[in-house]
Amino acid sequence: MLAIAGGKGGCGKTTTALGIARAVARTGRRPVVVDTDLDMPDLHRRAGVSRTPGVAAAADRDAPLATAQASPRIDGVDVLPGAGASSAALASVLDALDASVRPVLLDCPAGAGPDGATPLRAADRCVLVSTPTRQSLLDAVKTAAMARQLDAPPALTVVSQSDGAVDPAPLLGPHPAVHVPDVSLPPLEAGEPAVQYRAMAKNLYKRNA
Repeated sequence: MLAIAGGKGGCGKTTTALGIARAVARTGRRPVVVDTDLDMPDLHRRAGVSRTPGVAAAADRDAPLATAQASPRIDGVDVLPGAGASSAALASVLDALDASVRPVLLDCPAGAGPDGATPLRAADRCVLVSTPTRQSLLDAVKTAAMARQLDAPPALTVVSQSDGAVDPAPLLGPHPAVHVPDVSLPPLEAGEPAVQYRAMAKNLYKRNA
């Protein structure tokens, strides 16, 4: 289970989660992306699915993935929206998904607070997402520290809206970093970011094979 985490809202976590999921789907596997941001869930909007059913309904089922909605925008990717779910429901669903044979990506809330601990505690590894600004990178440092404490150490750093000039390694560690350029089209519709998401998926799932 892979958590997509970062220190600030708007740094590109949801886009990164869906971009990696799409790249994984193109290898023949069918990933599911779970919105674990219960206060400001927006995964359903990006994926083009309804707010419900999602995590809240999945918590009441023996097979939570049966509740997942197929994204009409991203072929081969299923989504569990977080709207209306409680913390207890989310924890129950993540516990059930721990045994899933399908790739599971967790779209995390921003920051290093208690809400962010639940998905990181369930995850095996995390992907840190930041913009190249110093403040965003410093906020990601706090998230990285929490992830390591919860046994979901960073496997990759994604620097969004980046021309590659800023090296995140001095702050976030020596694990691989991928820079996703700022483009005029939405990132999930642009060609160059798609190449980067494929590289991320190859790196991550080779490491976790």
